[in-house]
Amino acid sequence: MGTRLKHYRISLLAVFLFAPVALVAQSLNPAPDFQVLGRAFVMNLASRQFTKAAASFTPQVAAALSSDKLGQIWDQLLAQEGAFGQVSSVSVAEQGAYHVVTVTCNFAKGMLNIVVTFDAQGHVAGLHFTPAAQWTSPSYANPSAFHESAITVSDGQWQLPGTLALPNGKGPFPAVVLVAGSGPEDEDETIGSNKPFKDLAWGLASRGIAVLRYTKRTKQYGVKSSADPDTFTVKYEYIDDARAAVALLASNPEIDPKRIFLAGHSEGGYLAPRIAAGDPRITGIAILEGNTRPIEKLILDQLHYEASLGGPNAAQIEKMIPDAEKAAAQMESPDLKPGTTVNIIGASLPASYILDLRGYDPAAVAAGLKIPILIVQGSRDYQVTSADYSGWQKALAGHANATFKLFPDINHLMISGAGPSSPQEYMEPNKNVAAEVVDAIASWVNSYSPKP
Repeated sequence: MGTRLKHYRISLLAVFLFAPVALVAQSLNPAPDFQVLGRAFVMNLASRQFTKAAASFTPQVAAALSSDKLGQIWDQLLAQEGAFGQVSSVSVAEQGAYHVVTVTCNFAKGMLNIVVTFDAQGHVAGLHFTPAAQWTSPSYANPSAFHESAITVSDGQWQLPGTLALPNGKGPFPAVVLVAGSGPEDEDETIGSNKPFKDLAWGLASRGIAVLRYTKRTKQYGVKSSADPDTFTVKYEYIDDARAAVALLASNPEIDPKRIFLAGHSEGGYLAPRIAAGDPRITGIAILEGNTRPIEKLILDQLHYEASLGGPNAAQIEKMIPDAEKAAAQMESPDLKPGTTVNIIGASLPASYILDLRGYDPAAVAAGLKIPILIVQGSRDYQVTSADYSGWQKALAGHANATFKLFPDINHLMISGAGPSSPQEYMEPNKNVAAEVVDAIASWVNSYSPKP
């Protein structure tokens, strides 16, 4: 199927738009139901209502893909994949300001993903077709060495579904709580067919370490994640729930309460020092591709980097930079007041969120901790870069329990690759977190011996 579909990816590449991934807090304002929009778009194709489908295109996509051309592509696809059957599943992944809806469909000759990218207003900003790839267990995982059970993380008000991977045998076991990056992430940090947190959970559990992962509050509850969206901060997006997860492990007799670690990825790593600073039950923190610089600076660097890659999206990304610069200036302005919002590349951030982080220096907070700290960084990560890694190194130079691991081949998702990383790389199927990353975390956790 991959060979048959290859030319569909090429023919639509010019209209497949990616935005910076996973470093913008998702807007809490009411938004379209992107699962419904994605399903409706596919059903318009299946019912040959190509004009109706094309009416939802952004101007850039409409200029590159007419309704007649869309019909021709659909007919070519049917000729190769057989008759359309039904929609099997619909999922949404956040790509910065964009929402990537994967509609998995049954065709006569097999399964196919129709991937529709929407902007914040619900307009189609990209379209492509790929074989329906599924997550594959990493080679370093041994499913017979552990078992999983459903759990609920709760701070008393919010109920978040999650999974506990527990090694087989006699405990108590050391444990790790995984804290996801920005945006409404599921418990696996799913992006395409890749599931970095599931990789980490299975890999660490195979090495005798319990792992708890959970769906973020903004994924589970959306705009209802806070009683007052105008006062929304990382306390409600991250801190309360991460500490509730730690408390849940501490109450489990199969977990060693003196060996409960926190591993935060991306913005979760950025906030890991703040989470640990207020919770003495946390034994140590692993910061996985976590930034030390403010979010607005990362966004600008990402846009400049993606524009430098060239290709069909470069011009569109260049046009986003002035607006992002304006938004960054607003975020840093002393005139920013509570109750207002800042729009940056399609995400609407409440001033409360921005002001809460304005005085937060993650590296300085980490330096004040007395617990073990692991910093994991990939040289191919263009979102969190060597500038952030250097920030951690400088701040933790005198920290007796700081460990640094720099991997030359991994990207922001901790997946190995070659050459310059790009947003498209995140959607490549059948990829797993690099084994050396799992080994580094496992060795770090298992090297700690609690004091009697």
